[in-house]
This record gives sequence, structure tokens and C-alpha cells, in this order.
Amino acid sequence: MEQPTPSIFRSLARGLAVVVSGGTFLLLGAVLLEYWSSFAAMSAPDALRAALREMAEHVVLPVLALAIPMMLAMHFVMRRALRPLGEATERLNAVSGQDRNIRVDDAHLPAEILPFTTAVNTLLGRLEQSAAQQEAFAADVAHELRTPLAAMMLELDGMEGEQAARLKGDVAAMRRLIDQLMLLAQMDAQEAAATVTDDVDLAELASDVIARTAPVVIASGRMIELVCDGQPPSVRGRREAIGAALRNLIDNAVRVTPPAGTVRVILDGKPAIRVADGGGGLTEDQLERLVQRTARADHASPDGAGLGLAIVHRIMQVHRGSIRTEPRSSSLILDFAQ
Repeated sequence: MEQPTPSIFRSLARGLAVVVSGGTFLLLGAVLLEYWSSFAAMSAPDALRAALREMAEHVVLPVLALAIPMMLAMHFVMRRALRPLGEATERLNAVSGQDRNIRVDDAHLPAEILPFTTAVNTLLGRLEQSAAQQEAFAADVAHELRTPLAAMMLELDGMEGEQAARLKGDVAAMRRLIDQLMLLAQMDAQEAAATVTDDVDLAELASDVIARTAPVVIASGRMIELVCDGQPPSVRGRREAIGAALRNLIDNAVRVTPPAGTVRVILDGKPAIRVADGGGGLTEDQLERLVQRTARADHASPDGAGLGLAIVHRIMQVHRGSIRTEPRSSSLILDFAQ
């Protein structure tokens, strides 16, 4: 059976209650022994009762009158002494999953807690350093791989045949994977370093992304259109990152839309971009699974890395937004509402 978690407040309260109660009984016992000889000398019952009543009025009641306020005062003092711990806990609970440089503020904590908070802050620093090193390593690897891949593509451009075409496809897939890894590393670095952001016009951004992706969409036998039902407000962020998130949603929509179908990018006046496709839509559980970096959808591109929705999710996290799904309208939504 699992043991209950011990409470410092309850342990102190029980200990002080035992001390106060024990001291009270010891005091009463000492007084009783002091007056025992006097009680023994009293033969008359009335005199004995009078002496006991006088002892109760002048000894027992004053002791109880003093003990009860003392216990209430000790309760208040203990609550006041432990209040900084509760406040520190509330500040930590208010930290979001995207915040960095998290530390326990020990400026107002009791001195007895400082060694523990120092150890926790040291551990948090080590974890952040390890995460930063991993992000930098991923970015460095992706950057270093770009040069040899570019050289390989130039060599393959001068070759013909089925094998050359297959190799070109493999190199192109590797370049897409590297671009995705670099984008993930950039998002993590932006969040850690609080990179300066700009005002992004969602309508202008959506129009530009559609213009760039339309040739590829049309070549796949689908159509794409922009539906603007209202001018959305500008949002703070990195334009290229938000554009990459929208491109990933469009790529995802093209894969699930039947031939001759239409992918619609919809703006409805809210700080959001909706991408509707011709597929069956994703449930919330499916979307929750697919935003993990290790998951792949059934309709994922065979030459992709399976990181599309994971990248979109990470970009929206950094921009304090979210990616949502509406299965009934077969839509995925980039929601920037705070």
C-alpha cells in the first residue's frame, strides 16, 4: 500500500500540539503535587471541594486560556512561514511548456530550503544546456550536409536514365529532411533566445504562399484557392516560419485531396488560417498522435520525413498558438488567438 506524502505543516502542528499538551499536563501535575499535602490535611468534604474549585479557577482555566491562543498563534506563524513555498509553487505551475530559463526564485524562501532550491536550479541549468547543445548539433549537422547534397544534385543533373531519376528523388528527399530539421532547430533556438519578431499580415502571407505552391499543386492534378471572408489581424512572429507551417498544411491537404479536387485556404477575419481539403479529416486523437515527431500518417508522402505536422505544431508552440482540427469540414487550422 502506498504511503501518504508527509506534510511539513501537519508534522509541525502535531509536534507543537504534543509539546503544548505535555507542558500543560506537567504544569497541572506539579501544581497538584504542590497542593497535595494541603488537600490531604483537609478532612471536611466542603473544604476539599472548595480547594479543588479554587485550583481549577486559578490554575487550570488560566493555563487553558493561555494554551489555546498559543496554539492558534503557532498555527498562524507556521502558515506564514510556509507561504513562500506555496507562492513559489504557484509561479512554477504558471510556467508554460515553451518557457526557457526557468529557475526557482529563492529570494523569499526560508534559509532551510535554500540548499534544495540551489540543487534544483543547478539541475535545471544542466538540462537547458544539454537541450541547447542538442539543438545546436542538429542545426550544425543539417547545415554541413547541405553542401555535399548540393554537389550531388549538380552531378546527377548531368546524368540521364531511370537510375539517375531515382537518385535525384532520394537526394531531393534528403534535402527536404534537412530543411525540416533546420527549421525545427531554428524554432527551438528562437524560443530559447527570444528572437526579435515582426508583425505578420496573414492575408498577404497566405496569398504569397499560395502563389508559390500553386504550380506544384496544379501539376499534381488538384486546384488551390484563397477564400477571404474578412481581413485577419496581424500577428507577431517570424514570417518565414509561419509560411513554412502553412506550406506543410497545404502539402498535407494535397496528398489527401482526390484528383481534380480543390484545396481551400480560408481567412475569416480571425487571427487564424484554415486549410480545408477533400479528405476525411482528422480527429483530435489522430492529430494529437501525428504532431509527435515519431508519428507518420497513413497518407504521408513516401519520400517525406514524417515531420510535417510535428513542424507545424512546434511553430505554433513558439508563436503561442495551436494547430486545431475540424473533422466535419476536413480542415486543419493555424490558430494564433492568445
